[in-house]
Amino acid sequence: MATGTFTIVTTEMLPVGLLSPMAKDLHVPEGTAGLAVTLPGLVAVVSSLAVALGGRRLDRRVLLCSLAGLVAAANAVSAVAPSLGVLLAARVLVGVAIGGFWAIAAGIAPRLVPERQVGTATAVIFGGVAVASVAGVPAGAFVAQAAGWRASFGVMAVLPVVILLLMAVTLPPLPPTTPFRMADLPGVLRLPTIRLGLTLTVLIVVGHFVAYTYVRPVLEELGGVRSGLIGPMLLAYGLAGIAGNFLAGRTAARNPRRTLLVQAAAIALVTVVLAATSVPPLLPLLVWGVAYGGVSVSLQTLLVSDRSAPPEAATSLMSSFFNGSIALGALVGGRLTDGPGLTPLLYTAASLTAAATLLATAASGARGRVAATR
Repeated sequence: MATGTFTIVTTEMLPVGLLSPMAKDLHVPEGTAGLAVTLPGLVAVVSSLAVALGGRRLDRRVLLCSLAGLVAAANAVSAVAPSLGVLLAARVLVGVAIGGFWAIAAGIAPRLVPERQVGTATAVIFGGVAVASVAGVPAGAFVAQAAGWRASFGVMAVLPVVILLLMAVTLPPLPPTTPFRMADLPGVLRLPTIRLGLTLTVLIVVGHFVAYTYVRPVLEELGGVRSGLIGPMLLAYGLAGIAGNFLAGRTAARNPRRTLLVQAAAIALVTVVLAATSVPPLLPLLVWGVAYGGVSVSLQTLLVSDRSAPPEAATSLMSSFFNGSIALGALVGGRLTDGPGLTPLLYTAASLTAAATLLATAASGARGRVAATR
């Protein structure tokens, strides 16, 4: 499952490291090329719920393997796309796979390991997200530098086939247990913990992707980083993200609200530093990696902490809101990049994550007061 999340996230984020050469080859502005990140996120908003609801009678192993095959086909088309339109059509298929995969994978740990190991297993599954930043997006940038951006998509057309075979062989049968119905959603959305988790998802993830989708031009134009160093710096960011993921797996199990508070505050601080100072960008980038690397597992831990919500309902909603936030962040970032510029881009990211910090602070305080009265 961790290799599956690695493949999905690498495919989703691959254009981040390829944005400049991809835009040049397709003869479009960088902000327009950023639609390759925006569009899959928008599609995943719908597919998160649609796949979980439409495939509620299917064995989850069969469904996951089918989605991996869809990713392979989409990346193959992307590798030979003659225009932005064809590339974006392939990225629609990526969005279907992303939403469906995360709706199932995010909450599958309790079906694979004993209860005492669920927290660790969830961190391992989400570790695929951080490893994608380490070995996926930077590797894509390295491959593009050596053989062109199309070669990066070509490699990612092969890897999902390998993952499909691994999941088919190693996963046990996973027949549906308690699939949720559309009629369940209004009640789930009324739960305070779910509302809090989804609001934090929007603020943190939109804020992050406003800036991170355009991290390459930020590093090159504001940080003065040479293009040959972008790959190594993204690698360092990813390594920090792995550490942040497993650190958050431990701290979020005890207090997910406080963990999210610290993560949001760190991202807000880093984006202000990058916008307002001329410090070398490596240290802020590492702090950013540690902070955002643990956001997924922290949000998942918060959402499933309310046992009154059906597990697949919580994970499907998280996937929907998360991917919609990625799309919105990339879209807003693109408009800012092509318009006001990179400094306003970073301040926008800081404002959103600062708002998440305030909300998480208020939620932690309210929870503490409730606990004190018991």
